[in-house]
Amino acid sequence: MKPTDTLSARVYQLDIVLAADSLIAVGRLGEFLFPAGRYAYTGSARRNLDARIRRHLSRDKKLRWHIDYLLMAEWAEVVNVRLFEDGECAVNQATAGVVVAPGFGSSDCRSGCGSHLKHLAAS
Repeated sequence: MKPTDTLSARVYQLDIVLAADSLIAVGRLGEFLFPAGRYAYTGSARRNLDARIRRHLSRDKKLRWHIDYLLMAEWAEVVNVRLFEDGECAVNQATAGVVVAPGFGSSDCRSGCGSHLKHLAAS
């Protein structure tokens, strides 16, 4: 799976660094301990992909999606964004990592991903 920079991309992956262990309440999903390290969050947008990504990078927003709760944590920072033409679940499943918050970002997933956020490695 190769990142793309074309206009046909509808799937994005945020490369996130969490500088310290963080206990975070993620809306109705519950509270989770997120270990410090690198994370990959895979999402999609049917339209306005640029606006979705800008929203994720902003700290001035209403908490709406699971990822909003993580990104608002004091120690969280998005360090890179990759775009893909492949499907959201295919990109997520091709990303090696550990699920620390079951159900995170995958409420509407029908591919059995379990989570669209993966803990990659300690920083």
